[in-house]
Amino acid sequence: MNIESRIDSATGDLSPYLNGRSFEDAWQQFQDEGYIIFENLLSPEQLEIQRAALKPWIDADIRGRNIFEGAQSNRIYGMLDKDPVFADLISHPLQLAFAERELGESCLLYACLAINLHPGETAQPWHFDDSHCALPRPRDPLSLSTFWSISDTTVENGATEIIPGSHKWGEEQPVGANRGSDFQTGLTDKKDDSRDDHPDMIKAAMPAGSLMIAKGTLWHRGGANEANEPRLIVTPQFCKGWCRPLEQQLLAVSPEKVAKLPKRVQELLGYNIHAPFMGYVDGMHPSKKLAPWAD
Repeated sequence: MNIESRIDSATGDLSPYLNGRSFEDAWQQFQDEGYIIFENLLSPEQLEIQRAALKPWIDADIRGRNIFEGAQSNRIYGMLDKDPVFADLISHPLQLAFAERELGESCLLYACLAINLHPGETAQPWHFDDSHCALPRPRDPLSLSTFWSISDTTVENGATEIIPGSHKWGEEQPVGANRGSDFQTGLTDKKDDSRDDHPDMIKAAMPAGSLMIAKGTLWHRGGANEANEPRLIVTPQFCKGWCRPLEQQLLAVSPEKVAKLPKRVQELLGYNIHAPFMGYVDGMHPSKKLAPWAD
């Protein structure tokens, strides 16, 4: 069965999100460039629901702990334990069609966080999102990252900066690539003011409600916010079913709350198996652990 047929039967019609393109055409661009952008997928009403759910956590104004997180950024983790409305972004059918084709249907939620860049935030170190697996490059990705623009992301306010085609690189790195010290708690001041711009980079500016999908091997970074307003995104990320997620979702979201989420989201959180039986609990399918809280 080809991908178009599988989409029709398993994930529904994706044509409303493809703006007249075929899935195969979009997929080929993704393979060639390592990323793809789909504009204006969320309605104003859907965006307002997401913003309202995020507001209490943004208002708490907890800033980053290190250079990588950013001293002028809010990062909101454990999102599904905070509000089930974020499941709407995690399970968006277009996003999942890319994730499942790239990583397999047993893929897991690798991480999911909101990132709010305040004015004055500097550019993040260059990185790629499955680098934690520490396997030699070039290689196939072990993860896939998505970026939902909850506010307009612009050249001025810190739109994500990407290096198209860098998913095919070997061990070469851009100037300003992340280092171990970038994750050191309490160290938030950079040693120099160099921007470390790459000659091939582009700024992925998107109107609010848009989606960028990127390979886990694509070099990218959060841009500097030189505007007068914050920039807000939500970034669900996925990994292969046998790969350890960055955020331990089985602990991040209580089983009582997981039991009330859609079945596909439960599976992405780890209440599923990777064939033939990776992920079992006491010899049983992990979803059985949700039975005490099932309606």
